[in-house]
Amino acid sequence: MRIRLLLRIAFILSLPLPGCLYANHHEGGAEKPAGYKVTAAGYFDAASGEVRGPVLMHVVDGRIHHVDVGTAAINEARAQGPVTDLGDVYLTPGFIDAHVHLLSDANLHGYRRLGTSLPRRTLIGARNAATTLRAGVTTVRMVGAPGYGGVALRDAINDGDLIGPRILTAGMAIGITGGHCGDNNLLPWEANPGGHSVADSPWDARRLVRQNRKFGADLIKTCSTGGVLSKGTEVGAPQGTIEELTALVEEAHSHGMKVASHAHGTTGIKNALKAGVDSVEHASFIDDEGIQLAKANNAALVMDIYVTEYILGEGEAAGILEESLAKERRTGQIQRDNFRKALEAGVRMVFGTDAGVYPHGDNLKQLSRMVKFGMTPSQALQAATIHAAELLGLKDEVGELKAGAAADFVVLPANPLEDISVVLKPITVYRAGIAYDAEQRDDVVL
Repeated sequence: MRIRLLLRIAFILSLPLPGCLYANHHEGGAEKPAGYKVTAAGYFDAASGEVRGPVLMHVVDGRIHHVDVGTAAINEARAQGPVTDLGDVYLTPGFIDAHVHLLSDANLHGYRRLGTSLPRRTLIGARNAATTLRAGVTTVRMVGAPGYGGVALRDAINDGDLIGPRILTAGMAIGITGGHCGDNNLLPWEANPGGHSVADSPWDARRLVRQNRKFGADLIKTCSTGGVLSKGTEVGAPQGTIEELTALVEEAHSHGMKVASHAHGTTGIKNALKAGVDSVEHASFIDDEGIQLAKANNAALVMDIYVTEYILGEGEAAGILEESLAKERRTGQIQRDNFRKALEAGVRMVFGTDAGVYPHGDNLKQLSRMVKFGMTPSQALQAATIHAAELLGLKDEVGELKAGAAADFVVLPANPLEDISVVLKPITVYRAGIAYDAEQRDDVVL
């Protein structure tokens, strides 16, 4: 702890004022430091999957000017001006979580959530955004939120009113009547007539894509099967016809928007892939045909293989219904087995956690599970950096420490390829070149 604190203080004092101090001590926007150079023992090169070092990184106006490896480059930089030595630490690109629900509170499940208004949930989202950033996740994809609270949260962060990760938001998820997305199926019909994002025809689907785009969504989220946490849906049952899903995907793609489909069940997964979705979320019961379809379409699988531990371990106390707990008992292990199967088949795998079902800030716990269930540490880190950036359409902006990219990076106390659990103990987190105090996790239990 003392070493980390001294490193953080030394680096903060080396940066131009007031930008960095403002970012660390004010819950709002911050001016970008004009420029600085840092050295570290090494960095994770997401393109190659290797750790290289020692490394010098030059940041100018919130972007990476260049990255050099080797003592010669470091010595040359020191001869030219101030360089801050961060010590025996390792840099990684800022992590990307492709499946979060920032407006959701892990302690408010089931009927407890019904009494929480949209304004209150948006404020909860502001808290969760800051927690997520301080955990080392600098970019997220929000795949569904009530109203357009996710749009408001994204815009507040972009305008400097709040601190948080970069956000791509799907606005309101689109689903069928009585389905996992689309209406609040804990309420009786008369309390929620028709829902606000229900599509029961191809034209409904197109209309709701247009509506989400009009009100600021970056992508589209739909549901092509039932879900674990929805009342009255069977987790494997297909939702929406291929005609409806195809219309939704065609409309979204015509506007330059990608589509993520929640899908646990085998048929619904294949329906979504045949319709042309860009990613399948969960993919629990995917079969060999579904795996081959995903490969053929270059679609990503975003499989949240940590969250089952929270649902079955702490879900009842958080208000998760017994119906949902029973569904998770049937789903979790099969999903993990199929994660390994899809990985071995060469499907594009992207890091996504379903944070919001379990506590925000614990996102990176999933990386160790991805290693446990078949990935190398390098593959897991790539899934949460370069491969996630590709899925989000942000490959030139985030996901790699390279010239021209945003200066989003995390300082870790050790080499993550040797011990993946160090991702849970960041020293400092940087977004657009600005340093933010990391959430200290010395007591974390894997």
